Amino acid sequence: MDTRVDHYLDQGCGRCSLYGTPRCKVKTWHDVLWALRSILLQSELVEDLKWSQPVYTYNGANVVMMSAFKDYAFISFFKGSLLSDPEGILSRAGKNSQAARQLRFTHCEQVESLKPVIMNFLQQAIEIEKTGGKISFKQTSDYEVPEELVKAFEADASFKVAFDALTPGRQRGYLLYFAGARQSSTRHSRIEKSRQRIFNGKGYNER
Repeated sequence: MDTRVDHYLDQGCGRCSLYGTPRCKVKTWHDVLWALRSILLQSELVEDLKWSQPVYTYNGANVVMMSAFKDYAFISFFKGSLLSDPEGILSRAGKNSQAARQLRFTHCEQVESLKPVIMNFLQQAIEIEKTGGKISFKQTSDYEVPEELVKAFEADASFKVAFDALTPGRQRGYLLYFAGARQSSTRHSRIEKSRQRIFNGKGYNER
């Protein structure tokens, strides 16, 4: 057990103004998180604290994270897409998440009833690390390039040079952001509003 996780469960993650208050999301889901922790500590994983969240590792590799949002507590498997989940109870961490998968909880009884399932996922995740399992991430070239962005590149060659100079992760972030707009006018607006950040080498949500 890592005493820093004790502090996390007692006071919160410290990443917002609700830290240490009754409204902190960690405090909201305190009992559920404690129940999850008791199960995680029964595995071969080592408890750590990273990004102000409890993380459980195997030979130094991140395997699963425990945390809470406003509406639920959860454990998130870093290589969750490799887990066998015939019942389909794992959720994507985000709409475009390629690797992480979450198991979400809203009460302690749910944690207890799903304990065998949690232990099975943990055993699978540990085995993935033991055998060197890797995620096959989509390459930047696999992402759709909106027509509006192609036209912007054609109209300004320096804009394309700036975009190509971005890290692959930033490029993918912009492509998802631009393509996520349904209307052409919105895609065009997003591109123009992002132009200076791209020239500055920043991601779409960076300032």
